[in-house]
Amino acid sequence: MPLPQSVRLRGGGARRFWYTTHMKIAITGKGGVGKTTLSAILSHLYAAEGKRVISVDADPDANLAAALGVPADALSKIRPIAEMADLIEERMGARPGESGGVFKLNPKVDDIPEEFGYRFDHIVLLVTGKSKGAASGCYCPENVFLRRMLKHLVVNRDEIVIVDMEAGIEHLTRGTTEAVDAFIVVVEPGQRSIQTAQTVKELAQGLGVKKVYVVANKVRGQEDLDFVRKHLPDARLLGSIHFSHDIMQSDLDGLPPFTVGSAVADVRKIKEALESGSG
Repeated sequence: MPLPQSVRLRGGGARRFWYTTHMKIAITGKGGVGKTTLSAILSHLYAAEGKRVISVDADPDANLAAALGVPADALSKIRPIAEMADLIEERMGARPGESGGVFKLNPKVDDIPEEFGYRFDHIVLLVTGKSKGAASGCYCPENVFLRRMLKHLVVNRDEIVIVDMEAGIEHLTRGTTEAVDAFIVVVEPGQRSIQTAQTVKELAQGLGVKKVYVVANKVRGQEDLDFVRKHLPDARLLGSIHFSHDIMQSDLDGLPPFTVGSAVADVRKIKEALESGSG
């Protein structure tokens, strides 16, 4: 996404200005590696700076609301967009689950955050959900609608947009991925996590993502960092999050990871590295 001329002319500071006000971040990784923790803490850090933040839970195993600290009594009231059958029929001209029919390819989506997002601590949360009757790649109204919405958020919005994705990029299109400022793959020291990271990295680059980063999570020491570097030698390591019993305890207590000071400090360094381009 090119910078407006008025911003480009401001030199080196222009990049940081753009990134700290318009950053579009997609975060993925194998289930359980901590991508939702990273998504939630980054969302709070940007919101604490007075930035407008849209946090998107695009993982069918939706946990971002809890990680952000949304009160328990509100969690059940947050409806996934994919389950809003009347909305999808109105915008697409077809009911969810109708595969192969005729429906709109460019539905209205620009009002979705304001009309259907959950506002919490200066963050707008959107939960995409997933079609119950078809695979994520199906050509059906709800998936086309979700892809269009994600593209709008990444390409057209002025807010910080942070997308917590499932372990893959099937639901993103080339037009969306090309506009992502940072595609972050979260890994933990382990062969399966590394294999997932390698696959996702290749898929992302194949779709035109120019900046693919790696964040190492659950790091116990230098050995773990060396393991990640050894098995992902070409990866741009953005930073690491230390293994913390406090994070595990906060999850048991139903508290968001943003309450764990050590994790916040680690993610703040990751954010700074991302904005400075030092990753």
